[in-house]
Amino acid sequence: MTVTGADQDATGMTARRFWWWDRRRSVVLDVGLALVSALECALEGVRFAGNAGLPVPLGVLFGLVAGSVLVVRRRWPIAVVLVSIAVTPAEMAFLMGIVSLYTLAASEVPRRITVVLAGMSLAGTLIVTFVRTQQDVANATDGDFRPGPWYVPLVSLFLSLGLTGPPVLYGLYIGARRRLMESLRERADSLERELSLLADRAEERAEWARTEERTRIAREMHDVVAHRVSLMVVHAAALQAVALKDPAKAVRNAALVGDMGRQALTELREMLGVLRSGDAGEKRRPVASAVPLAAVGAAAAAVAAAEAEDGPCLADLEALVGQSRQAGMVVEFSVEGDPVACGPLVEQTAYRVVQEALTNVHKHAAGAKTWVRLAHRGSEVAMQVENGPSDGGAADAGLPSGGNGLVGMRERVTALGGVFVSGPTDAGGFRVSAVLPARPRGG
Repeated sequence: MTVTGADQDATGMTARRFWWWDRRRSVVLDVGLALVSALECALEGVRFAGNAGLPVPLGVLFGLVAGSVLVVRRRWPIAVVLVSIAVTPAEMAFLMGIVSLYTLAASEVPRRITVVLAGMSLAGTLIVTFVRTQQDVANATDGDFRPGPWYVPLVSLFLSLGLTGPPVLYGLYIGARRRLMESLRERADSLERELSLLADRAEERAEWARTEERTRIAREMHDVVAHRVSLMVVHAAALQAVALKDPAKAVRNAALVGDMGRQALTELREMLGVLRSGDAGEKRRPVASAVPLAAVGAAAAAVAAAEAEDGPCLADLEALVGQSRQAGMVVEFSVEGDPVACGPLVEQTAYRVVQEALTNVHKHAAGAKTWVRLAHRGSEVAMQVENGPSDGGAADAGLPSGGNGLVGMRERVTALGGVFVSGPTDAGGFRVSAVLPARPRGG
């Protein structure tokens, strides 16, 4: 039987081997059996030498050699069985015959060879037993003992089956049990490797989900903060410019700055509240060595769903455009087509695209005229924000740019299966266009 590395660890085997033996106790067992068999055959060799008319030392030597063959039963089980069959007429090697048949049946030898050799051993034992029993009956001196014609064949058959059947059956059972245990060990090792790979893959996917969720949260924070703060900076610059010339306008600008600051704080508070509620739910769960993917996905889905339900929608675009107008931007807003029912995440994404595009106009094209177009096309909703060239005479508010606006818009749109295009126009301005499915797959 093939011994795997797992078996070696379980049985305490070392890298050292003893010829064909894998364990030290196997050597001791086989050598002990060979010594007992050699002693038995040597004693029986004395009688064999007397019956065959041979010198007694020759019969003893023959018995010692024949019995010691049992030491190689694990290496060459077929040879040991053949030797035991060959010495059967000499009426010796009964122990070797039983042990060799057991070893042969328990080994990996093909079953047809095992059946043939077991049949040969049974036939040889039956013939020898029949002859010996018939001689004993013929030499019996007790006149009262008169067996029938069935006695000798029946006794011979029972003795032969008793010497051949049990070792073969027990060897087949042990061999099947060994193969079953080896198969179970291999399956256990395979399952352990598969579970390890699945655990590594799940951890990678969980890390990917966490990274995606962090990116999404950063994108939401950027959209909320950048737009509100950009408008606040624009109004603050206008407030500084008209503070002395037009106090009434300065008061209105100051009120707008305050309103926008409060709106930004409200949106940030709502977003942080959703995140804290998700964290609290995770803390109530049992602590594990690795965060399960299902937990990460559930938390991400909960945050996304909560924000989509409470977030802005297409109906808020008019107010969004109005805020830019109040900041001094010339904006034209138009809606085409009959409104269709869109998913909350689609409406929120469309709102954020327009919001970020207007924020970019405030940052990079101060004083430019802007067109915001919203079109409903059956199962799609399209939006476009286009601005002309910047007005050189307009004061630049000096808003910083991190270069994440277009990237965030593209990620939002493509995540819902939409199309996003952006780039400069021939007139020297910039255009941002996006098309979203009204009901994205999985939404």
